[in-house]
Amino acid sequence: MKDNEFDPKGSSRRDLLRLASVASLGMRLAEAGPQQSSPAGHSVSGMPFEARDNVRIGVIGVGGRGNSLVDNFSAMPEVQVTALCDTVKDKVLKTQAKIERAGKQKQSPALYHSSDHAYEELVKRDDIDLVLVATPWIWHTPMAVAAMKAGKNVAVEVPAARTIEECWQLVNTAESTRRHCIQLENCCYDYNEMLVLNMVRAGQFGELTHGACAYNHDLRSVLFSNEGEGLWRRFEHFNRNGNLYPTHGLGPMAHYMDINRGDRFEYMVSMSSLVAGLAAYRKEKLAPDDPRQKEIYRCGDLNTSLIHTAKGRVITLEHNTSSPQPYDRINLIAGTKGIFRDYPPRIYLDGSRREEFGPIDPYKEKFEHPYWKETGELARKLGGHGGMDFVMAWRLVQCIRQGKPPDIDVYDAAAWSAPGPLSEQSVAKGSVPVKFPDFTRGRWQHTAPWG
Repeated sequence: MKDNEFDPKGSSRRDLLRLASVASLGMRLAEAGPQQSSPAGHSVSGMPFEARDNVRIGVIGVGGRGNSLVDNFSAMPEVQVTALCDTVKDKVLKTQAKIERAGKQKQSPALYHSSDHAYEELVKRDDIDLVLVATPWIWHTPMAVAAMKAGKNVAVEVPAARTIEECWQLVNTAESTRRHCIQLENCCYDYNEMLVLNMVRAGQFGELTHGACAYNHDLRSVLFSNEGEGLWRRFEHFNRNGNLYPTHGLGPMAHYMDINRGDRFEYMVSMSSLVAGLAAYRKEKLAPDDPRQKEIYRCGDLNTSLIHTAKGRVITLEHNTSSPQPYDRINLIAGTKGIFRDYPPRIYLDGSRREEFGPIDPYKEKFEHPYWKETGELARKLGGHGGMDFVMAWRLVQCIRQGKPPDIDVYDAAAWSAPGPLSEQSVAKGSVPVKFPDFTRGRWQHTAPWG
């Protein structure tokens, strides 16, 4: 076993309870209420980056996801990875060696791996323009806050926060430090999402009325793996019951509907199914004496939520990582002139001769997004979820180099993460409506739409 990694098979019941208590922190903090201490008038919405020709990056967490980010960001000659951090020394050494083999940098990145808090030394460096955070969820907000307080812009993996209190910590820290906190929501940059966004902007669907989105992904083998996310992600199911991972489907939906830029999430109701999938899977796949057979899960296999926006639109949001199923983000958007559904992609517009969905292909030539026209060939070559990872990285670097505001700001990070704890609250109280905090403090009414 490597340093600071958790071995499920070798763990004691005390170890499991300790980690479960950490996972349960989200529900307790969510009930603590919002933190609105930052003074009004300090919004960072629309705040541009300080333009710079080259972008120096520090990466915290170089497991599977962190290494993917390193590959995509370092593919651009304007990017230099100056520092790497992980609690496992072997991981930072391997990532450092990979960067050296690529031969694109004059200097090898500095390494930090001494403890769980080694990242605090990384963010203090004066040769970092952007900190990337790709660690277990419980570290996202503390690391993002530390980076901003050290004067760094930060881009954090999803979800950016697990509690409402953490959402406000991100917003208040960004406003007080005048630094950006960007949520690395790659699904906003997938080909279909960007194509459909262009169609929405062009009025192809008329006035938007409703949408549906999801993260339905069979992760059972990942959750019970003895490496990677299997070392921590399953513990989120111990004492949480709601939508644990809302942003992949909700981020693109928020862009379609101009959330925080003319509309906002107002309230939501949520309910969860029974808990069955993980226990059934382990019974079939694990040895009878495996300590994980004794774990108790509380997160329902399927969580379904309804979000109502200030303009009266309705969004259906789903989460299911415990059942056998094909990958599906649903990605449905509908209005007075038509509807689009994904997985598989299909479209129906008012006036069609047949009452059936048609293919999206005829619309690609006219509505393909400029980001994909410019970077699509390289993005597909690099891979990374079909290329959307590179498009996301390229666009963020472009914003920094050109001194533009980021596409996704701290208010988006908070609003898109909030359905996690809010769904927990609604489920715990019998699916009652729960209100979204207005993280923009009313500025959503006057902020221009994205893109």
